[in-house]
Amino acid sequence: MSLVDRYDTALFDLDGVIYLGPAAVPAAPGALAALRATDTRIGFVTNNASRHPDVVAEHLQDLGITASADDVITSAQAMARLLADRIVPGSPVLVLGAPYLREELVAQAQIVPVASAQDAPVAVVQGLSPDMTWADLCDATAAIHAGATWYATNTDSTRPTDQGNLPGCGAAVNAIRIAVPHDPIVAGKPFPPLMRETLRRLDARHPIFVGDRTDTDIAGANAVGIDSMLVFSGAHGPADLWIADADHRPTHLGLDVADLLRPVREVRLDTTTAECGTQRISVDTDGYHHHGVVSDEQSWADAHWALAKLHWRLVDGGARVPDPGATGLPDRPVRQEAA
Repeated sequence: MSLVDRYDTALFDLDGVIYLGPAAVPAAPGALAALRATDTRIGFVTNNASRHPDVVAEHLQDLGITASADDVITSAQAMARLLADRIVPGSPVLVLGAPYLREELVAQAQIVPVASAQDAPVAVVQGLSPDMTWADLCDATAAIHAGATWYATNTDSTRPTDQGNLPGCGAAVNAIRIAVPHDPIVAGKPFPPLMRETLRRLDARHPIFVGDRTDTDIAGANAVGIDSMLVFSGAHGPADLWIADADHRPTHLGLDVADLLRPVREVRLDTTTAECGTQRISVDTDGYHHHGVVSDEQSWADAHWALAKLHWRLVDGGARVPDPGATGLPDRPVRQEAA
């Protein structure tokens, strides 16, 4: 029985899970095709409020992944739902963001976009736009001081590009936050609105969310009470796993999305040991100890999952814990490509 057999829907973050900049994560196209063959519902969930779902779906198709716009749920859509529930149709709203965000808010929340704080907006919606200026940020801040409710599509401080990490929406949010006495209402992960919108649109009853970050993806899944899998194909690695508190811990661990099609990575725990597959971690007064031979990536992941589970048990029990990084586990083995 594979892990995905436990669920009716598989939800995916995009960058670091399905693709890395312009290229697909190597396992993703084949794994997604295999998942669709099992009739698992698929959803792609993104904090990006500047790209229309059609554009995202086209990018996925170019990478060899079957996708339609209906499979893509964005923070712009979640923001439109938030505004539709909170403000009167026809209300003036100052929107800082890409044209797609503005179009979504007009179509779904029936706002009237305005250009300045002088137009007395009832809300400021902040997304990411490459054309945003310092004057725009100051004008939005003035509107918030005048009483406009502040919303942000997401608080991601950086965004990955083929030129490296560049400032994200969260960087611009922080620029305003310096000058106002409260945080914005946020639509994107790890906050619940985007995940709730995803579950509603896909009619997902028992989903699993797959992400590469504990602070946005895993925390976002935990915020709405659904299972998750952290994959090591993107931003976060073992050290992020060990330090995660209860709100940031995944239900499952995988190397990449293909682990949805493998058996569940189970850990057997007692007071001083944890076993996963052929890997065992023990703890005593001298620290953590690794027992077993790491022969491939899967056994490496087994060892780190056992270590995380044992470490969390000790942390939650209030014990003085050793440094998981001193366990002596080898580096991740290099994947052997098929001939």
